[in-house]
Amino acid sequence: MAEQQKNLQTKEELNSLLAVRREKLDNLQKDGKNPFEITKYDVSIHSQEIKDKYDELEGKEVSIAGRMMFKRVMGKASFCNIQDLKGNIQSYVARDDIGEESYKDFKKYDIGDILGIKGTVFKTKTGEISVHAKEVILLSKSLQILPEKHHGLTDTDIRYRQRYVDLIMNTDVKDTFIKRSKVISSIRRYLDERDFMEVETPMLVSNAGGAAARPFDTHFNALDENLHLRISLELPLKRLIVGGLEKVYEIGRVFRNEGLDTRHNPEFTLMELYQAYTDYYGMMELTENLYRYVAKEVTGSEVLTYGEHTIDLSKPFERITMLDSVKKYSGVDFNEITSTEAAKKAADEHHIVYEERHTKGDILNLFFEEYVEKHLIQPTFVMDHPIEISPLTKKKPDNPDYVERFEFFINGWEMANAYSELNDPIDQKERFEAQEKAFAAGDAEANHTDLDFLNALNIGMPPTGGIGFGIDRMVMIMTNSPAIRDVLLFPTMKSLQ
Repeated sequence: MAEQQKNLQTKEELNSLLAVRREKLDNLQKDGKNPFEITKYDVSIHSQEIKDKYDELEGKEVSIAGRMMFKRVMGKASFCNIQDLKGNIQSYVARDDIGEESYKDFKKYDIGDILGIKGTVFKTKTGEISVHAKEVILLSKSLQILPEKHHGLTDTDIRYRQRYVDLIMNTDVKDTFIKRSKVISSIRRYLDERDFMEVETPMLVSNAGGAAARPFDTHFNALDENLHLRISLELPLKRLIVGGLEKVYEIGRVFRNEGLDTRHNPEFTLMELYQAYTDYYGMMELTENLYRYVAKEVTGSEVLTYGEHTIDLSKPFERITMLDSVKKYSGVDFNEITSTEAAKKAADEHHIVYEERHTKGDILNLFFEEYVEKHLIQPTFVMDHPIEISPLTKKKPDNPDYVERFEFFINGWEMANAYSELNDPIDQKERFEAQEKAFAAGDAEANHTDLDFLNALNIGMPPTGGIGFGIDRMVMIMTNSPAIRDVLLFPTMKSLQ
């Protein structure tokens, strides 16, 4: 009862404070000082630039703008702290410098208000670089109260739902998303310098193929047709390879109707690229150099810290086949298992749960997920997957039960998936038919036959290497972020309505 009464009292106090802010706005508007009527403000510099270039800016006039995060009024002179994109800076505000009426208004401004300040750069007696205000303008009135600065915003649910407040209160969060932008821009630079062409492909598709995932379904009223949100970028990009665009890539959102956890969000950013006249070894070389390039651009180093691990990108990335990795970590040699029945027996002995429809290749992959993934902390290419789980990949000529595919792992996570792309239309048709049977047997994530893609392959696709990168996981590694929601500005949340 006492707790309930305390909460009620706190709510009443909050409502009272909010009412005071609305009253301040009303008074400003009555006096012809409505901040929301201001349409622009000329910002000449940001806070951190003033600090970095103090020697050349001392005594010179600057114009800054940002959110007031602190204010201390001391009679005829005051201090406030302004936070902008690059950081924060102190401003000294005196009545005799900005005028009596402006100073009177300034004393009524609230934490969270957005101000424009024009003044000269100087250092206080304590040596703090500051702006000596000559003019202070209220650019926007904050009618809501920010979390208490000392404790910050710590409730993760509120942080994700109100990312705008999170960005204001937690500077490390802002840094994460600045780095995310740098990750994507550095990827583009790396690929553009290697003559890749960035393209865009449809998000609404009639056949959501290219990955093992359930799509989101929708209906297009104009054509009275059911459509899906794409789960992959693969099949449209391969069509472009057929059309003669030899190096293409796309960075975009894809949508998979799956659960939420620290590494999965139903909409996420995927990059896929395809290069004619190369194979999965070419994709390994590209991946290794791309990761080093991005890490150096974003963090300044090829050695990263993620949680308790040090991730060393500077050394050659390990390469191991799926068969060898399973043998290494489980002791089971699938080279000696010659049938699905024998694979299921091995699974039973090792308490691996499988479905009746699963074959030897599926069970090998289950062993890999159970025994191997968690050990792949340092950058590792896991090569040569079973054909059953790789419907769009070229067979290994010397072992047709396996394909020329690799998955790239860091920190026990799959970071990328690459193939020597299947360009045999007859083989591809048979793989689609096998996928249709798997779907009929209960595999809701199986691919469906894409007749137009088969037609493209019949026209002829050159030998091609292709790869898909999970951008969000890459950002997690580059920013030491524990969950995918920490690198998505607006992660998927259950609606409160």
